[in-house]
Amino acid sequence: MTAQISLRLRDLKPEYQRLWNICQIKPEKLNQAQDIVAQISSYRRRYRAVQRQINVPWYFIGVIHNMESSLKFTRHLHNGNSLKKRTVNVPSGRPIAEPIKGWEEGYTWEESAIDALTLKDFDKVKDWSLAAQLWQLERYNGFGYRMYHPEVLSPYLWSATNLYTQGKYTSDGKWDANAVSEQIGVVALLKILIEEENLQIQIA
Repeated sequence: MTAQISLRLRDLKPEYQRLWNICQIKPEKLNQAQDIVAQISSYRRRYRAVQRQINVPWYFIGVIHNMESSLKFTRHLHNGNSLKKRTVNVPSGRPIAEPIKGWEEGYTWEESAIDALTLKDFDKVKDWSLAAQLWQLERYNGFGYRMYHPEVLSPYLWSATNLYTQGKYTSDGKWDANAVSEQIGVVALLKILIEEENLQIQIA
């Protein structure tokens, strides 16, 4: 019988903190990570416009935008599907409301982003410490690694660092132990963002 795995923030916070402390960006991935961070910073104004409405930090929105949509403003923040219609992949059928400007134009990036973030109750979050943010980011992508493949730390967080080598979900529910994530994980991005943007995040 498999031992019960806790997914509660209070139980996992020390783990996220410990991993953050020992995590290093792979040297061969550093330039790519820095380029992505430069793009995220250049879009700060759009992320802050969403932050003003739902109180989710702009850089947090930015790293999700990179992971889900490769920083394209023509894609849903939920999963990278086209803004021309509701989402097809998980979570499907979002947003429920019709586009503000009608179907001919489709959803604006901002209305889709607000739907994606409030769907996960990020607008209700009180704890924005670093460890809590990492928990929220892993929850956004899904706890599949933690639940079914605990030998692999989620590449959504740890790809491009010394804590990830291989193993990934190649699509929803499809696991490949030999596949390697080519994305720059959110931890590598946050490490650079904290330094370059002088972000005031409670780290310990």
